[in-house]
Amino acid sequence: MALHDQDVYHEKDVFLENYKEMNKSLKIYIYPHKKTDPFANVLLPENSASPGGNYASESYFKIALSMSHFVTEDPSEADLFFLPFSIASMRHDKRIGIGGIQDFIKDYISTISKKYPFWNRTGGADHFYVACHSIGRTAMEKAPEVRINAIQVVCSSSYFLAGYTAHKDASIPQIWPRPGVTPSRHPSKRKMLAFYAGAMNSKVRESLVQTWINDTEISVHQKRLNTPYSESLLGSKFCLLAKGFEVNTARIGDAIYYGCVPVVLADYYDLPFADILNWSSFAVVVSTEDIAFLKTILKKRVDSGEYLKLHNNVLKVQKHFQWHKKPVDFDTFYMVLYELWLRRSSIRILNLFN
Repeated sequence: MALHDQDVYHEKDVFLENYKEMNKSLKIYIYPHKKTDPFANVLLPENSASPGGNYASESYFKIALSMSHFVTEDPSEADLFFLPFSIASMRHDKRIGIGGIQDFIKDYISTISKKYPFWNRTGGADHFYVACHSIGRTAMEKAPEVRINAIQVVCSSSYFLAGYTAHKDASIPQIWPRPGVTPSRHPSKRKMLAFYAGAMNSKVRESLVQTWINDTEISVHQKRLNTPYSESLLGSKFCLLAKGFEVNTARIGDAIYYGCVPVVLADYYDLPFADILNWSSFAVVVSTEDIAFLKTILKKRVDSGEYLKLHNNVLKVQKHFQWHKKPVDFDTFYMVLYELWLRRSSIRILNLFN
C-alpha cells in the first residue's frame, strides 16, 4: 500500500467506535489510600498540578485518572483495578530507595490480596500499574504474579526485556509536559536531513555516531547538546531515535512535538499505541543493521515525495502524544485508557458481592 493511501490508524472506524464505547463504559477501581498513609507520597497522586522530568507520564496518568469519570467507588462494576504505586516516587523515598522497590511491591500485593477479594479472584489479570522509569523492568522480581498476570503499562517495552509480554502489557510514551502553542516549521525550511544527539550508552548509538560523525546532511553528536534541542528538531526532516540503555526515551515525544519525522533505530520494540496507530504512516523504522544505509533510506523518502506525507501524518498524531492538566479527548491519557480497554479482562465473577 502506498503511503498516501495509509491512514495514521490501522482501522480508524473501528477505533472511533470502540473509543466511544470505552469512554462511556470503562470503569476502573483505584485501591484507596489515605493522606495519612505513611507512604502516601508513593501511592497517591502528586499535589503538583504540573509534574516534570523524564518520568512525568507516571504522575500525569495518576492525576488524570483520579479526577476522571472512569473511576468507580463500586468495585463490583470495575473492569480493571489500578495499583497506584509509583516506581519513580519510590526511588526518591529514602525509606525505600532503588534497593527496596522489589520488597515494597511484594508487600503491597500481599496486603491488598488479604484485605480485598479482587486480586485473588483473577490472580491479578484485571489489575494494572503504570511505570516509566527503566528500573520498573526489575521491580516485579519478588512479585512474579504481577509480572506474569497483571497488565504492565510501561515505557520499557522491548520484546526481549524480561517480564514484558506484548499484547498483555502496553507501551506508554515518555512525554515531557509541554504547555503553550505547539511549534511548527514548514518542510521546505527543514534544511538538515536528519539529527541525533545523546550519550554514548549503547552499541547502536556508537555505531550511528561513528558512521555519520563527519557527514554534512546527517547531524550526529556524541553527547547531549549544551543548547536547547528545539532548533535542531525544527530544522531537521528526520529525527534519529537510537536505542540507549532503553529503547524508549523522551526523544520520541520530542520528535513528534516538533514535527520531525521519527526514525526508530531499534529492533524488537513495542512502539507506543501500536495497536491503534499505523507507525509506518508517520515514522521510519530502520533495523540497527542498516545504519550504514540511513542516508539512502531517508533520501529515497524525500525524493519520492513520501517525506511530505510522513511529515503531514506526524502533525496528525501529535495530539496523541501530549499530556494536559485536564485530559483532552485522544491525548496520551485517553490513548493509554484505550489500550487498557482493549486488554480488559472478560472474567466476571457472579454474585461476588452478594
